[in-house]
Amino acid sequence: MSDVKRRSPAARRKKVRLTLVLCGTLFLAAATALTLSALQENVTFFFGPSEVAEGKVPEGATFRIGGLVEVGSCHIREDGVTREFRITDGSNAVLVTYAGLLPSLFRDGQGVVALGQLDTGHSTFVAKEVLAKHDETYMPTEVVEAMKRAGTWKGDESVAEIQASGTADPCKAKA
Repeated sequence: MSDVKRRSPAARRKKVRLTLVLCGTLFLAAATALTLSALQENVTFFFGPSEVAEGKVPEGATFRIGGLVEVGSCHIREDGVTREFRITDGSNAVLVTYAGLLPSLFRDGQGVVALGQLDTGHSTFVAKEVLAKHDETYMPTEVVEAMKRAGTWKGDESVAEIQASGTADPCKAKA
């Protein structure tokens, strides 16, 4: 007879089961780590003009800024492509530059959200994307919250007054 110990069938089943559980746990941990890593890279934060003015934006961060287009602030730069306008929450305003065509619903007093970064001097927001609201009664939730935090939200009627004072398409002609 040999000196090799033979394991019982029950012991072998336990070992196989333990190996499968450990491999499954390791696989789930790896999948969770990859998912969280991917989400971390794609997170964009939202700030209102008052929060930007207070310096609450992390250095070099890509983020969204939202508010209303300040009446009379939109114009086209000399290059004929870059638009400049100011986004306000009623208490502070941030200058935004955007190279490209603005959405067809963009106008003075309109609720907008822009995605981009502050320039190196922290005075201008350089937008990669500009989104305008989609109908007359809609205001992006982030914009409403930013205006509430700034203490300038007075409800839908104040938005209607601002929008009524604006022009239909302020960036068509040079200022």
